[in-house]
Amino acid sequence: MEIKEIADKNIWETFIKTNSPQSLFQSWNWGEVVKKSQSVKIQTQNLWRLGIYDKEHLIGIAQVNKVVAKRGNFFHVRHGPIFKSWHKKYFKYFLEYLNNLSREEKAILIRISPLIDDTLGNQNTIKTYRFINAPIHAMDGEYCWIINLRQSEEAILASMRKTTRYLIKQAQKLGVEIVKSKNKNDLEEFLLLYRQTAMRQNFIAHKGIMEEFEQFLQDDQILLFKGYYQKKLISSALIIFYNNQAIYHHSASIEQKIPVNYLLQWEVIKEAKNRKMDYYNMWGVAPVNKIHHPWRGLTIFKQGFGGEIKEYLHAQDLPVSYLYYATYVWEWIRKIKRGY
Repeated sequence: MEIKEIADKNIWETFIKTNSPQSLFQSWNWGEVVKKSQSVKIQTQNLWRLGIYDKEHLIGIAQVNKVVAKRGNFFHVRHGPIFKSWHKKYFKYFLEYLNNLSREEKAILIRISPLIDDTLGNQNTIKTYRFINAPIHAMDGEYCWIINLRQSEEAILASMRKTTRYLIKQAQKLGVEIVKSKNKNDLEEFLLLYRQTAMRQNFIAHKGIMEEFEQFLQDDQILLFKGYYQKKLISSALIIFYNNQAIYHHSASIEQKIPVNYLLQWEVIKEAKNRKMDYYNMWGVAPVNKIHHPWRGLTIFKQGFGGEIKEYLHAQDLPVSYLYYATYVWEWIRKIKRGY
């Protein structure tokens, strides 16, 4: 067995499409977003695209990002690693390699979040290698709302909550206009609205959205949806189309009573069907038993469109240095304070 870096985008993307098509953050384009949005102060390598080979056969990949933080640098494998099969010898070999690399790069932990089912068997397999549940909330779409698009528009509408169907029709009657754009200049309007939304709803705005838009646009994998009422921008969303799913990745809106968001989501669903997507991933929702979760209102909105919850294994941490435990406490306290 051996591990070596992969420099061919086609090899990389073919492996993802075959073995874990939903793994957005392992995509080649996302790796390019990471590299472009990193601080210019970072002069050393911060991203590795590793291929795991068994007798020259590619059996696994891992896009590893070195996150430079004040509380300690760490390795982050978002939506990965990905294996053809989760054989213990493959995972062990990969971890030994990453452990050695983390020591060379002075990382205090290795964090992975493979999009594999949250089963007892998968949990036990991961724990065998000293992983523990990361002290962060369920992010990166590991607990998400999925709509099956392999059915007719009529069937999708029928599966919606009655109120949701009514508000879609109401928005149409009120003359709400939904505009789709690939124009980078239109993103400035979105970003302004996005920053206002972050301040109003008290969440930390994502960085690198411009880089994300530009990178995924190169492969026609992203689209900006804008919802107007009386020529005023009320709501907007960035949708990624990757492999077999559309992904509701970023959104912004102003407080108002016009149901623009409902019509906008319906237009997203229709666009995704036109692109032959199998699923619409509306991204993160609140766990069923947490009625005071910060995403509770957003969850109720998403559930109104029909669909079901999909739960993946929670992010896992492998401590490499004793300094990790200070990070663990800090992240755990932050999660509790934010209501997660």
